Amino acid sequence: MRKKAKKEEQRQIGIIPNVEISDAGLMIETLITETLRTNYMPYAMSVIISRAIPEIDGFKPSHRKLLYTMYLMGLLTGARTKSANVVGQTMKLNPHGDAPIYETMVRLSRGNETLLHAYVDSKGNFGKSYSRDMAYAASRYTEVKLAPISNQLFSDIKKGTVEFVDNYDGSMKEPRLLPVTFPSILVNSNLGIAVGMASSICSFNLAEVCQTEVALLKNPNHDILSTLKGPDFPGGGYLVYDENALREVYETGRGSLKIRSKYEYDPKTHRIEITEIPPTTTVEAIMDKIIDLVKQGKIKEISDIRDETDIKGLRLAIEVKRGTDADFLMRKLFKMTPLEDSFSCNFTVLIDGMPRQLGVKDLLMEWSRFRRDCVKRRTAFDLKINEDRLHILLGLKTILVDIDKAIKIVRETESEKEVVPNLMIGFGIDEIQAEYIAEIKLRHLNREYILQRIEEIENLRKKIKDLKDLLADEKKIDRVIMLEQGEVAKQYAQPRRTQILYDVDDSDIPLEAPEKDYPVNVFFTHEGYFKKITPQSLRMGSDQRLKEGDRIDFSCEANNSSRLLFYTNKGQVYLSKCSQFDDTKASAIGDYVSVKLGMDDGEVATHCIVTDDMKGNILLFYSNGKVANIPMSSYETKSNRKKLTNSANEKQELVAALYAHEAKEFAIFSDSGRMLLVNSALVPEKQLRSSQGITVMKLKKGAQVTDVKPKEDLKLNEVSKFRAKTFPAAGGIIKLLDM
Repeated sequence: MRKKAKKEEQRQIGIIPNVEISDAGLMIETLITETLRTNYMPYAMSVIISRAIPEIDGFKPSHRKLLYTMYLMGLLTGARTKSANVVGQTMKLNPHGDAPIYETMVRLSRGNETLLHAYVDSKGNFGKSYSRDMAYAASRYTEVKLAPISNQLFSDIKKGTVEFVDNYDGSMKEPRLLPVTFPSILVNSNLGIAVGMASSICSFNLAEVCQTEVALLKNPNHDILSTLKGPDFPGGGYLVYDENALREVYETGRGSLKIRSKYEYDPKTHRIEITEIPPTTTVEAIMDKIIDLVKQGKIKEISDIRDETDIKGLRLAIEVKRGTDADFLMRKLFKMTPLEDSFSCNFTVLIDGMPRQLGVKDLLMEWSRFRRDCVKRRTAFDLKINEDRLHILLGLKTILVDIDKAIKIVRETESEKEVVPNLMIGFGIDEIQAEYIAEIKLRHLNREYILQRIEEIENLRKKIKDLKDLLADEKKIDRVIMLEQGEVAKQYAQPRRTQILYDVDDSDIPLEAPEKDYPVNVFFTHEGYFKKITPQSLRMGSDQRLKEGDRIDFSCEANNSSRLLFYTNKGQVYLSKCSQFDDTKASAIGDYVSVKLGMDDGEVATHCIVTDDMKGNILLFYSNGKVANIPMSSYETKSNRKKLTNSANEKQELVAALYAHEAKEFAIFSDSGRMLLVNSALVPEKQLRSSQGITVMKLKKGAQVTDVKPKEDLKLNEVSKFRAKTFPAAGGIIKLLDM
């Protein structure tokens, strides 16, 4: 019992007992939590720190390794080289395969148009960020070099501005960060998905970012919204201005911003051209959604759509029907398609190796701290170089007193090793100074040369004093950073691509245009075809063209705004409007309702009801003599659903579906030659659309109801024998004298 209890306890706490399994070795007891801690957590941290999340310099490790490799290859200047060469060299720093390296290069290139300021100057086909189907060429066909702005990524990198670490095999050094001279973390977008966290940083205009950085250095309480107006995306478009949403992003680093496509309309050709789209979608995704809406009948104004993107740029052409309000159509498309999309911001950045979510202001403050450190490192490097130079020149100044003595010491010293020590003793200088003097060429051992060198001493002393003052005063360092921002903005700033739309309120825009209401005549045939004809057109030609073997089962006068209910052979009802069907002529066959409304396979419309106000009742007459009285209000929906399931008895044939705006009599006919007059007010009302109704006409075995007509459409000589006071009733036998 104790052993069983122990095993049960082990199972509950996650311990696997030691078990010897054939050909598998020994299974060791371990806690599941311990396994997660030792195996999963290191992997998760590796993805967060070393792969997916950008650091304060604006780069992920894969970006940094690629760009630094190109820098080492001398691609800041000179001609382009094949992309394959760069990919191969980058594998010395990034051992994750050539395909991911090349894909990283593609996204950094000018040709792909992913970045607002591309770091890679490219030649060849690099695909397009706004197209999922436009693939980039292989690395052996394309050529690259570093773009001019990349000079700002490696500024003073040889002066110890950043820390260098070993690569993966210890064969070379690479920078842990790049000493960027502007806040690249905000200038170019960066997306990444790690384990348990993600990063999504939108791009901002370079000039605005530099201006905001300068303003924050001058005044930490600066309102950044006054200088940083909003994101600026490489694909352009319009930012739908929402001050609350922008402030949320600026303060917390999270939020959602709406980006709208840019379009132009030519009324002469009835053509809308989309030239700029949100960064979160593609041309293909937009086309797929629009085509789907057209097929569903939700968009009827579009006659054709084409992708006409070429080397000149993106262009999506939409042909619209005559009389279409293009602006209203575009507002509908903004609501229903990715032509207007949201960019979700998540400003998660690695700060000192730890992931942190920062607002824009905090991010700029962290970048300022990083840049101050770079400037201090550079200043300390320059200070050391100048101090060493001054020290050497002071030694050179010492021998100026007696140049002949220095020459005599060198000439009379028998061993080369003794030259430096003898100079040190002879002039009272240290080893570094003596080494420099010993290396001076004989032709330079003259008074003129030495005096020229000594003239540098005062300049060096002044420079050293300035460098020390700079290191001791953070305000002076901030002024250096401000000057750098001004130079970068002046040299690389571009006009804003994403324009800002103020005071936009589309919350009350209906998804459907206001209907033009006018009288129409509607016709529904036995085969399921529907026609909508204006009275004027009907007067010009009233001979109805029908499919061979077809007949008109229902017709009435209505309005273009009238609602339509189509009952099908599968017990379902489809809601529609007359306005959703095009005006036609009597000489046309009409629209096949099953296709027009996208019915299920094998489903056919069998009955049609027309109403203007969704009031009154619908009476469903079944072949077994039952009648269901359903109020029209049961078919109203809060949403715009067009299909209502379980709206009729599918097991019994629906002989007729008739509309009664108020109580009226109907004549029910059976195949046994009987007729029964029924007042709709006597049939109990049922709220459920799926109600099977009550038995109204009593039928003989094998008999069925064959037809139903309104009494007002019949001329009856004697009606009393056909009426019934109670149900079910058999009705009366029809004779020639009765009709």
